[in-house]
Amino acid sequence: MSRPPPPRAPVPAPAAVPWRWPSRDGFTAFLRAATAGGLLLLAATVAALVWANLSPGGYRAVWDAPAGLGPAALRLDGMRLADWVADGLLSVFFLAIGVELRRELTVGALAGRHRAVLPIAAAAGGMLGPALLCFALTHDTAGAGRAWAIPVATDAAFAVGVLALAGSRAPAGLRTLLLGLAVADDLGAMVILATVFHAGLALGWLPPAVLLLAAAALAHHRGHSHPALHVPLAVAAWSCVHAAGLNPTVAGAALGLAVPARARAGRAHAPAERLESLLGPVCAVVVLPLFALSATGVPLTAHALRAVAADPVSRAVAISLVVGKLLGVPAGAWLAHRFGARFPDGLRGRHLIPLGLLAGIGYTVSLLLARLALPEPQRVEAAATAILAASLTAAVLALLALRTPLAAVRPAPPEPPAAARRVPTHRAPAERADEPPSPRSALPTAPGL
Repeated sequence: MSRPPPPRAPVPAPAAVPWRWPSRDGFTAFLRAATAGGLLLLAATVAALVWANLSPGGYRAVWDAPAGLGPAALRLDGMRLADWVADGLLSVFFLAIGVELRRELTVGALAGRHRAVLPIAAAAGGMLGPALLCFALTHDTAGAGRAWAIPVATDAAFAVGVLALAGSRAPAGLRTLLLGLAVADDLGAMVILATVFHAGLALGWLPPAVLLLAAAALAHHRGHSHPALHVPLAVAAWSCVHAAGLNPTVAGAALGLAVPARARAGRAHAPAERLESLLGPVCAVVVLPLFALSATGVPLTAHALRAVAADPVSRAVAISLVVGKLLGVPAGAWLAHRFGARFPDGLRGRHLIPLGLLAGIGYTVSLLLARLALPEPQRVEAAATAILAASLTAAVLALLALRTPLAAVRPAPPEPPAAARRVPTHRAPAERADEPPSPRSALPTAPGL
């Protein structure tokens, strides 16, 4: 009679591994998504230019069509279709920026003082340099408004797309630093939008806006993240911020910063990660292409281009984007490096030149700032043309720089074969008889050591 087989020991369940932001695979996927977003932005820009130059009247009729909605107290009754795209849809983009910034500050490239210093310093230099240069060129120009703010922004989608065209010529550390710089640059743009651009502040709307934003943050803190709760809060907060006279994209950024970036107990992914994966395709496929379609339809006739070249504000914007970023970004990064900040792996000081050129690709936020900074529609149109020209120039120069020894990636020297390696001979000094043997001499040693 055969014995029954012994019972099998229960197989222990695999231990739960805490989720960590993927370093290489996730970064590659992000680069692909950003590159795709840049291509869609480029396609929308070409479509807008073709539309505006073949049918300028039809282009203006569509985007200047009145689209007032809501009571006058909320300042929504005089909105145009282009305003809904710039203030409404673009708030979704700034919501995604706020979520990304919260994640980067908590668990990403800007988490910790040592990792955050270099990209923040590069972004600060990349904002101060163009702003000061543009202010110096336009401070005595009539109708310049706040043109100094236009060239401070860097478009991450276009910049990463251009960097991807360089392929293996660009070190991986350059991509890492560029993305960190873009995130810090977006934070600076949020500060400018919140503090500089406002139209007749209505202070009575600020307390309810703050209370709604605090309610959204408290709900996230307590683990309540259902869209049925947060969508009404977001719409109400956006409406109060718009009624207060602030740029409503600030509400989107503030709501994004309130989303937790760490997973709660028992959850595989953090709310910031889930929301970012949802908003990324929406911004890349819908929000940014629509904004480009509504904001970049500028005439490209010879007369219009001569007028842009003759306009001192447009010239200053274009020069500041290319030259100001090229000077400011390397200067800020170099100063941080001098005071102890470390470059990412594979990055050297010579790579700061292509980085400064890539940062000169200012597009989405620069176009938004141009709409807010310049009082005359003709100046806004000329500034948009200057932004396109400067971004194209910076992209071409960056690609050329990435094909020169400035961006050369030096391979690590090959290790010598095992047979050629020599073990250095070292003989410990003789020990005195009255001293106890040292821990090293008590260990067994190989012959010849």
